[in-house]
Amino acid sequence: MGVYHQGERTVQERSGLLDHADFSSAAIKSEIPDVAVGFLAEQPMLVIGAPDTRGDIWASLLTGEPGFLAATGPASLAINATPAVGDPLHEAFTRTAHLGMIAIEPATRRRMRMNGTARPTPQGLRVDLDQIYANCPKYIQKRQPVSEPTTLAPPHHGHELNAHQLDFIAQTDTFFIATADQHGNADASHRGGNPGFLQALSPTLLRWPDYIGNAMFGTLGNIEVQPRAGLLLPDWTTGTLLQLTGTATVDWDPEHAATLPGAQRIVEFTIHHVVQTDHASPLRWTTPQYSRFNPPAPQPLEGAATA
Repeated sequence: MGVYHQGERTVQERSGLLDHADFSSAAIKSEIPDVAVGFLAEQPMLVIGAPDTRGDIWASLLTGEPGFLAATGPASLAINATPAVGDPLHEAFTRTAHLGMIAIEPATRRRMRMNGTARPTPQGLRVDLDQIYANCPKYIQKRQPVSEPTTLAPPHHGHELNAHQLDFIAQTDTFFIATADQHGNADASHRGGNPGFLQALSPTLLRWPDYIGNAMFGTLGNIEVQPRAGLLLPDWTTGTLLQLTGTATVDWDPEHAATLPGAQRIVEFTIHHVVQTDHASPLRWTTPQYSRFNPPAPQPLEGAATA
């Protein structure tokens, strides 16, 4: 089985991509490549994913001046930031916890995934890394960052999406998903597409097409053994963050997938809790240049969901 757990192997086999997955596994390292050391040092943001203290899984965003991420050894990373008070993952990282991460640079369409065990330090977190690997640039929308002073607003909580949030989701071209295996080992990943690829079937149910990728199936493999998941939807123009936690399922029916352009299969996400934090990030981003790999967005749903 090597670097993959049973859920990942099950999904790889169901997809008929075991050989492809074995080839891709060569990219998974246990030490930080030299080229990645410089990449990490240049980044102003890091997406993280982990279970909270109750076991619900969330994705969140850490930001800082370039240099707030630093490789401190062949398999260790220092993060000069922690989730803010009010963030669903704030309490989780006041103690040792497993952490999934993705460093993504929209301006160059580069990304790097990492996971490991995080321990609090006076400056933030120290992560002892288990896995490090780069991903291809597919489905990343090109954007340039600008940093602006911001004042963090108190988070708003709910159990379903309101009308404003539903409208925001209809325009979304990028989100991040956090999952974990049955042992709590977390992962954070990226999903991108043309606006409309993420659809709200109701105020508590989302779906999106699962496009062709590297056949590792880290996210779907985790969902196979543990359906809890978390989504992070950044508003690239205001710095507002929309965080959702719930459960995910995969629809493997090829007839259903055929109704969504580019879909290999469909993922549905049932929302249990919504947290919106206005102006949570100081980063603002330019108008996107959409990836040439993005399939056409699905047709808008008839009778679109309303709160």
